[in-house]
Amino acid sequence: MGTLMENDADRVFKALADANRRKLLDRLHSDNGQTLGRLGAGLKMTRQAVSKHLAVLEAANLVTTVKAGREKLHYLNPVPIGEIYDRWIGKYERRRVEALNDLKKRLEDEDEQT
Repeated sequence: MGTLMENDADRVFKALADANRRKLLDRLHSDNGQTLGRLGAGLKMTRQAVSKHLAVLEAANLVTTVKAGREKLHYLNPVPIGEIYDRWIGKYERRRVEALNDLKKRLEDEDEQT
């Protein structure tokens, strides 16, 4: 997996900070390759608002588009989220798991000594 540059990470965090954009990503996750109209169906947003949110997601490389005839299909790109996980979440979780494993070993060693 490539490395996420700071500006790219800022764009991803900014894109993920909005609940409407997260909802659009969730919709793509459950049914990838949707048109703008289908993505916005049932949301309390105008078509223009959905389009603006998708532009932010595209700028963060979280959504890619493909022209299919007259339609433009939107697809989820999970790679930047994976890079965020590796950079900001995964390393902190690893330390916590290692600390818990160390604590468990120490407690087991104490039990064996008593």
